[in-house]
Amino acid sequence: MTPQKTIIIGAGIGGIASAIRMKNKGHKVIVFEASDKAGGKLNEFKENGFRFDMGPSLFTMPQYIEELFKQSNKHISNYFEYQKHEKSCNYFFNDGTFLSLYSDVEKSMQEVKKILNIDPKPFKKRVENSKYIYEKTNNIFLHKSLHKLSTYLSKGILRSIVSIPKLSIFSTLHKSNESKLNHPKLVQIFDRYATYNGSNPYKAPGILNIIPHLENGYGTFFPKKGMYSIVTSLVQLAIDLGVEFKYNAPVGQIKFEKRKATGIMSNGEFYDADFIISNSDIKKTYDHLIKHKTFEVKSPSSSAIIFYWGISKKFKQLDLHNIFFAEDYKSEFENIFNNKGVAYSDPTIYINISSKCNSKDAPNDSENWFVMINTSWNKGQDWNQYREESKKFILKKLSVILKEDIGKLIVTEQYLDPIKIESNTSSHGGSLYGSSSNSKTSAFLRHSNFSKYKNLFHVGGSVHPGGGIPLCLLSAKIVSENIK
Repeated sequence: MTPQKTIIIGAGIGGIASAIRMKNKGHKVIVFEASDKAGGKLNEFKENGFRFDMGPSLFTMPQYIEELFKQSNKHISNYFEYQKHEKSCNYFFNDGTFLSLYSDVEKSMQEVKKILNIDPKPFKKRVENSKYIYEKTNNIFLHKSLHKLSTYLSKGILRSIVSIPKLSIFSTLHKSNESKLNHPKLVQIFDRYATYNGSNPYKAPGILNIIPHLENGYGTFFPKKGMYSIVTSLVQLAIDLGVEFKYNAPVGQIKFEKRKATGIMSNGEFYDADFIISNSDIKKTYDHLIKHKTFEVKSPSSSAIIFYWGISKKFKQLDLHNIFFAEDYKSEFENIFNNKGVAYSDPTIYINISSKCNSKDAPNDSENWFVMINTSWNKGQDWNQYREESKKFILKKLSVILKEDIGKLIVTEQYLDPIKIESNTSSHGGSLYGSSSNSKTSAFLRHSNFSKYKNLFHVGGSVHPGGGIPLCLLSAKIVSENIK
């Protein structure tokens, strides 16, 4: 019997995971990727002896990676290695405060008490609330389609409905944190979790307090060979299973007979398929591949300005790869950028230093820095100007905190901004997570994993359940379970 054929459009993390799952269902799977390599937003580049991970820089929920290897009857250790960090994040504040948080809640409580000189119990309760939200909602909102009646008839839905009063759905994330935490720095820390899916803590519902549990409950991790090794490991797994990858093979159109997807056009050739899974941005899929109608993104998520700096020095105080230089929300940063419609509501400077975990990422006595600030998506702003202004601001701030002229230590530099992000990944306006979660109904408004067109499905960060590595992997799981 001839196996069914599935075509995947795009070799982002969601597309690769979909390919593995569909191959394990017995399908013939071909992945079409416009670029010359896999990864999408999760990518890398090398320059002057430095290696930089370009996309997601935080690795959580490794069990979803492990699940793909277990399902494939392969030993993950033969493909992929990662380590857990004792600390989740380091936080530097303007007034000189330095606070470390751990995946061990008790250790974090000790740190909060010691550094902030406050009762750590409200912190613990906030962490416990995050765990409560996760346990009551994840099986419904993250593991299942919100666009199918069967989800609302499942056993877990009643438990989630009963829990609604405790989920802070009707309060903003900021107000929820402000009412429960006993120090403004803790409020600021818990507010920044909204940026994990490109949302605004002053608009997004308090249910987003589910996110801190990923760090404070499960902990943070780092692949021993860098973030891009997630891609290379999964691609190798897919190849070993028999998945075919076609690179430099952009898909120009999805073909239909009536309202049934029948194949795709790539480089002038038609490829038939029983099922098509698009890992392309949902707006691009509609506007350029389906071509029957356009798709409106009502509330695009945030984007970013990212600098990739090779630094000719090692900083002992930067002993972790996840570091946040926290600013006051009414700071100079807001005055510079928000008044011009550019800056996002969280002006935190985020630094990722992967050379702390992998000595091959930088020359001796050097570090590779991933330096990011959140911005709005591209609306036609002058990003050259804003990028230069943000660089000056970041260098000034970091030089004061680290007591070193950072600008003089930069020996190599590249950058991303919303325009480059959109050009490289076809994400609408350079938004990093598709739609934001700035309303109570955002989860329900995000596009479903199935389509109005028969045999066409959608996977990745611009559709349900959302952006980021764990959610893209869950997106692939939902899609595969919906294809019979």
